[in-house]
Amino acid sequence: MGLFLQPLNPVTKKRETKFMKTYTYTPRFVCSQEISFGIEDGKLHNVRFTSGCDGNLKAIGKLVEGQDAAHVAQILKGNDCHGRGTSCADQFARAIEAALEEDCA
Repeated sequence: MGLFLQPLNPVTKKRETKFMKTYTYTPRFVCSQEISFGIEDGKLHNVRFTSGCDGNLKAIGKLVEGQDAAHVAQILKGNDCHGRGTSCADQFARAIEAALEEDCA
């Protein structure tokens, strides 16, 4: 009998414009309840976190606007919040990676 694993946090493609795909992601084990963002030509746009540390998460959105998505994921991946083994930034990195993998499929 084989084991079937289903991703716990699939990225949902929300809508697709002519050039930019928009995604939503439901993070786990963090204060933020949803992360939404767009990727156009490999660049991040319109990053929004629902709930969580409002000022810090708005700052992340501003800092990464127009930045290379893969590079941002590399920088944020592994960031820990209070020993949880993850953080809103780490969850965002996971969401970016999932979106980039989906785009390559």
